[in-house]
Amino acid sequence: MITRILVALVAASIGVVVFISADLPLPWLLGPMFACLIASLAGVRLSGPPLIGDAMRTVLGVAVGASITPDVAARLPDMAVSIALIPPFILAIGLVGYPYFRKLCKFDAATSYYGAMPGGLQDMLVFGEEAGGNVRHLSLIHATRVLIVVSALPVALTYVLGLSMDQPIGQPAADIPPLELLYMVIIAIVGWLGAKRIGLFGASILGPLILATIASLAGLIHSRPPMEAILAAQFFIGLAVGVKYVGITWSELSRVVLAAVGYTALIGVLSLAFAEIVIHLGLAPETEALLAFSPGGQAEMTVLAIVAGADIAFVVTHHLTRIVVVIIGAPIVRKWLS
Repeated sequence: MITRILVALVAASIGVVVFISADLPLPWLLGPMFACLIASLAGVRLSGPPLIGDAMRTVLGVAVGASITPDVAARLPDMAVSIALIPPFILAIGLVGYPYFRKLCKFDAATSYYGAMPGGLQDMLVFGEEAGGNVRHLSLIHATRVLIVVSALPVALTYVLGLSMDQPIGQPAADIPPLELLYMVIIAIVGWLGAKRIGLFGASILGPLILATIASLAGLIHSRPPMEAILAAQFFIGLAVGVKYVGITWSELSRVVLAAVGYTALIGVLSLAFAEIVIHLGLAPETEALLAFSPGGQAEMTVLAIVAGADIAFVVTHHLTRIVVVIIGAPIVRKWLS
């Protein structure tokens, strides 16, 4: 186990160096992700460090919460119309995704249903397994969805919209008052463990996010977590996506992963359509609309919003809404359909 973790860390580090040397976007996220992906596909046995991934997600939770200042909170009602588009967005994805997996790809009903739901990876695996779905297929479908979205968005934002994906992600730790750093550590740990204890979904992000929001509105913290912590979060989140492909067989690659690629392309079109509606109605600028309606992982979209200099509160609020609607609604609809 330790050897696999060390190999994964080395591969991820090489990915960072390669991406920085080639001047590619998001080297600390995409570098580890692609390096571990390539190593996994080559048959190298990798493993992510236990608990580190969740610990790194707490950093993003604190970063989002710290970004919700009183001025941002006052703007939340203005997001109501675009947030109201999230349920029909999810419905459209389900109406396209389920028949695609069931009729075209010939997956079983449970795998098709929960493979089509754009929720969190862990939640969809739990629901899918309870319904009798293929957990390995579901894992590959959702990992591929996140991989493609996280890889394609920086390219689109950089070369199509002309954005620079190197906005300041935070101050160095040395520039942040020690008391605020202490508050952030306490918020991250207490928020994570507290949310986990009460069974809150996405506990590692949502718990710290809630506490950090309270601390920000109360004036206890005035900045995001230090730059070093956010870079570390990118590194381990990218690594975690890449190692999901460890042990993949040729059959899975040719059938499941290719099916997931086609599915991601389909829902990518839907994402662009809904983002265009938001832009056309003047509800948000292009960058925020694209990030808010991109069907990627919550943690990964948070990272992209930070490095793109986007309105983090807008982006994350929409993704939280998507996750909540899917987690609450998917099992209910599944039971009703059955």
